[in-house]
Amino acid sequence: MNPNAPADDRPEIYRALARMRDATGLPLTFGGEVGAGRQVKLSQLAGPNTGALRGVSLEYGRGLGGKAVAQRRPVVVDDYVRSPGISHHYDHIILAEGLRAMVAVPVVVTRTVRGVLYGALRSSMPLGDRVVQSVVESARELEQSLAVRDEVTRRLAWLDRYDATDCNRPHWELVREAYAELRILTQTVDDPVLRSRVRAVCETLSAVAGRPERRGNVPVLSARELDVLACVALGWTNHQIAEDLGITTETVKSYLRSSMRKLVARTRMEAVVTARRFGLLP
Repeated sequence: MNPNAPADDRPEIYRALARMRDATGLPLTFGGEVGAGRQVKLSQLAGPNTGALRGVSLEYGRGLGGKAVAQRRPVVVDDYVRSPGISHHYDHIILAEGLRAMVAVPVVVTRTVRGVLYGALRSSMPLGDRVVQSVVESARELEQSLAVRDEVTRRLAWLDRYDATDCNRPHWELVREAYAELRILTQTVDDPVLRSRVRAVCETLSAVAGRPERRGNVPVLSARELDVLACVALGWTNHQIAEDLGITTETVKSYLRSSMRKLVARTRMEAVVTARRFGLLP
């Protein structure tokens, strides 16, 4: 994966559309990325379709999706081809697919519209507040997912440029902070390729930073035990760790006790030092 390459949002969009279709019961959900000139390119569809929508580019402000991008808010119509509130540049495509009631919701990440999610019926009728709200919630979840993925990618790019052999202390503390945050962020990344790369980078950082003991066996810590220790290494309290990992304080204590036992450590910081000595933490 090239960290300088533009992010491909299409897999994330498709997963969001599939979940949205299951949650709403709508026969067709579709969407796509917003690219150059703020055009919406319809590329992802979930549900039976004729193919009339795939690959269509929508101009900024035109049609339902173009209006959602321009206004940066959801737009709903009970009957697309008869609605006076939108332009009708794409009626022939909508008629070819047999769609009538529709909702379009923009996906906005760091003040930039990245995509649009649609839900549609093949009959003219109000979609209902529950359905519209479900589509809006799907867009908000996608926004969060993309924001997390962007942050992971940004940190990976920074780590790729960092010379791990230069252990200048201020820089090395930043690496340790990035390591802990990457472990936390990875838990919300759906992309298996990106998740695998993050884990590989974390393992490389640990191996390079540590001075592995050659005597005896290296303790085996679970992923959760390493998550907790990485946060402890930054001086976080159990409460802070619990909030960031999405677990209870008691669970944090349990993981910490388990890792201390495996590392034969009497204190939490001794556990961190020992883990670094074994090359388990940077």
